[in-house]
Amino acid sequence: MRQLLVVGNWKMNGSRASINSLLDDLLSAPAVAGTEVAVCPTYVHLPQVLELCASSAIAVGAQDCSHMQSGAYTGEVAAVMLSEMGCRWVILGHSERRQYHAESDALVAAKVAVAVEAGLQPIVCVGETREQREAGEAQSVVSAQLQGALKGQVNLDSLVVAYEPVWAIGTGLTATPQQAQDMHECIRGCLEGIEGIDAQATRLLYGGSVKADNAAQLFAQPDIDGALVGGAALKAADFKSIIAAA
Repeated sequence: MRQLLVVGNWKMNGSRASINSLLDDLLSAPAVAGTEVAVCPTYVHLPQVLELCASSAIAVGAQDCSHMQSGAYTGEVAAVMLSEMGCRWVILGHSERRQYHAESDALVAAKVAVAVEAGLQPIVCVGETREQREAGEAQSVVSAQLQGALKGQVNLDSLVVAYEPVWAIGTGLTATPQQAQDMHECIRGCLEGIEGIDAQATRLLYGGSVKADNAAQLFAQPDIDGALVGGAALKAADFKSIIAAA
């Protein structure tokens, strides 16, 4: 049975004071049996969050990593650096990276490779735009992103895939539980055709305006194994409610 996973993507938010307050609240809550929890702060807040979470059940991840291991790449952070700091997870291919930094499937694949080599567990994001969904292209777009990001990978035992419909990220719109399940079922079917992946053991997360009031319905779907949470992960009460729903 796949263990549920709830990951908070804090994006470019937070201050030292607000993070102390948020984690004080989160760390005071009892762990939920059978559910893994992780948070992904900005690079600059990683040392603070790693220290605060060191003796807790909350794992820590990064929001991205470089596709290169070292060298003259100003502003980049290598996967091995994140691993050495104590990060366990790394989010790769998020739609905001694809949109604002023109990241291609090939670049995401290169990042997955170095992340796995460094011992990080990649959370690979896929998702379609509203226009692509309305054109009936949602499943083909997501399948192409997934196949492109996983092309040529050697070891994907630790892979997690997050389906985040672009039209539902930060908009307040959410895929219905059935829409989400249909796409997660499609993703699992796509994974069946990729060599070296145990599709039935791979965890699939839903992301896109996940909230306390819709989490339980989403988690009840057979192919949804948790959530990649954005805005609600910045509010302790909301994030704890989502974890409890798992």
